[in-house]
Amino acid sequence: MGATTLITVAPTGAESAKADVPALPVTLDELVRTAKECEAAGAAVIHVHIRDGDARPTLDLARLRDTVAALREATGLIVQLSTGGAVTDPYEDRLRVLDAAPDGCSLTCGTVNFGDDVFMNPWPFMVELYRRTQELEIVPEFELFDLGQVAALNRLLDKHGAPYGGRVHCDLVMGVPGGMPGDARTLVAAVEALPAGATWSATGVGRTSVPVMLAALSAGGHLRVGMEDTLTYAKGRPVTGNAELVERAAALAGLAQRPPMAPAEARSFLGVRPR
Repeated sequence: MGATTLITVAPTGAESAKADVPALPVTLDELVRTAKECEAAGAAVIHVHIRDGDARPTLDLARLRDTVAALREATGLIVQLSTGGAVTDPYEDRLRVLDAAPDGCSLTCGTVNFGDDVFMNPWPFMVELYRRTQELEIVPEFELFDLGQVAALNRLLDKHGAPYGGRVHCDLVMGVPGGMPGDARTLVAAVEALPAGATWSATGVGRTSVPVMLAALSAGGHLRVGMEDTLTYAKGRPVTGNAELVERAAALAGLAQRPPMAPAEARSFLGVRPR
């Protein structure tokens, strides 16, 4: 069990509309301001989705490059780009995300029903994405929505070797309608199936946010929070901003006697190349 807790913030996502969620950071200025606030509150990694001028999800490469540069200039956070995009994004656009040269990226280890939609991650796409991360020296975070995806991760590592940086870090995404439930029993089963030596964080979507945080901390794991995953702070009380979700995660980590990990420590922990 580590002495500190890695906190990742996922501030925007691709699902929520700005019109429905005014506090959602969708412009570059909003994202940079959010990143600074979240770093001050205890985050070490920012998981980034971007929006276009109309606040719609986009994988535009020029915008992605500008976003990576702006976040690096304004913060010490590890910049992790989503390769999931929106459920409608084509595979080639999702692969091209790596050309924006982030520190890390997400790599989802299988297809999952995502509410009414299907989030497609077939095996050949996973392999192509993984091999590109190795070539481009980008650290993948393996996103696992179900126990079958843990098995697929083990298969990927067996066939294609260790990731760049040599550290296997996973994020258990729990509570998605169609994925694994966000409860302690499922979290323990998923952690037991992870590759030997892997580190992990957990994300509780929606109302599973707090139970998953508590379960993860008790099992020695790390945390991912943010408005991509949770829009309600408590029943009937909307989230006012990403920083308050990071503050709550940092407070819980402190209570667990594993306070937030600083970005510099997180770089060596994840095997991210130095800036």
